[in-house]
Amino acid sequence: MPFLILLYFVNYLDRVNIGFAGPNGMNEELGLTATVFGFASGIFFIGYLVLEVPSNLALHRFGARRWLARIMITWGVLATVMACVPNPATLVVLRFLLGVAEAGFFPGIILYLTYWFPAAQRAKAVALFMTAVPVSSAVGATVSSALISAGHGIFGLSGWRFMFLVEGIPAMLLAVATWFYLTDRPSQAKWLTAEERTWLTEQLAAESKQTESVHGWPLRKALTHPRILALAFVYFGIAYGLYALGFFLPTIIKGFEQQYGTDLSTMETGLITAVPYVIGAAAMVLWAAHGDRKQERVWHVALPMLLGGACIPVALYLGNPFSAMVAVTICAVGVCAALPTFWALPSNFLAGAAAAGGIALINSLGNISGFAAPYITGALKDATGSQRSGLWVIGIVMVAAALTVISLRAAPRANKPEGAE
Repeated sequence: MPFLILLYFVNYLDRVNIGFAGPNGMNEELGLTATVFGFASGIFFIGYLVLEVPSNLALHRFGARRWLARIMITWGVLATVMACVPNPATLVVLRFLLGVAEAGFFPGIILYLTYWFPAAQRAKAVALFMTAVPVSSAVGATVSSALISAGHGIFGLSGWRFMFLVEGIPAMLLAVATWFYLTDRPSQAKWLTAEERTWLTEQLAAESKQTESVHGWPLRKALTHPRILALAFVYFGIAYGLYALGFFLPTIIKGFEQQYGTDLSTMETGLITAVPYVIGAAAMVLWAAHGDRKQERVWHVALPMLLGGACIPVALYLGNPFSAMVAVTICAVGVCAALPTFWALPSNFLAGAAAAGGIALINSLGNISGFAAPYITGALKDATGSQRSGLWVIGIVMVAAALTVISLRAAPRANKPEGAE
């Protein structure tokens, strides 16, 4: 788990570090409007969408060790090349290719965790893995801000270019470590005793057989059923809040200078950006563990989304930056708390190749929000001159997704005819 957390930490940081580059020199140097910046941030997810399902099926076939290493070496190279971007068009192309390179990484690990953790412990396992999201946003905010501040002029690069150069290298190094370190299945784990390997393998096989006997979804059904599309919308709502904050929170905090008269340095902005994610990381693990103990999933997804969606629109109507950050933090906590428990929902009724395809499809369609959130937020900022309308959209989407997951229940009814729920 610590190794997987490290991989996702680097992955998520390379995905959203454009959010720190934008207000710290990149937008000015490349002449980016808020709309173009949002488009460049979000185009990553179009490339991600195109290859997500085939990439996850390849991981299921070839094994996590080989496939994750392949993904990491290609994304590391492209993340480093971002340091050389000369104009907006090249920035958009490289962000698209970065999405193509990373396709399959996150759903691949979600699938990989189903090979190792029984259902009763799965939400907590996913939560531990996904602490990399708020941790990379918190630590990454500080690290990225420090690299931008300290790296200006090194190798003749602007600070934001130096940040891209440095932050792409760990992915390439970790690709080599992944190839030699990861074990595809518990049956191959030499660090477990023979009894432990046998017990875990039999436990997981029995659960998979039970899931298939009760629900029996083939791959084709997992790629076409309306329930999967509805779960994709739920994930769209969660991820919409995540990426809107991830890409625009540094810009929103920079905007406090105009709205509230603050005067923050790049490092101070980075440290303040970290606060919602530090609290969100703790909430993520504790809430998922509570869901595992209660064996309840639906309300453990819906409640934090309703809370976060209700709080975020009012953030910029508050009278001081402290109260605004409290509202933003509650939204971040809601997003972080909902994320890991959500991924326990599809594994309630999908197994084998159906799980590989279904999880990838949910993730790829849900991650359209990664394009929509920064683009819509940026376009509304350009159209209205304020971040408020963009925050209203975040709240509405999150609440709609929460109501959808409540209507779905935890799993479809068992043994229904093909095409029916």
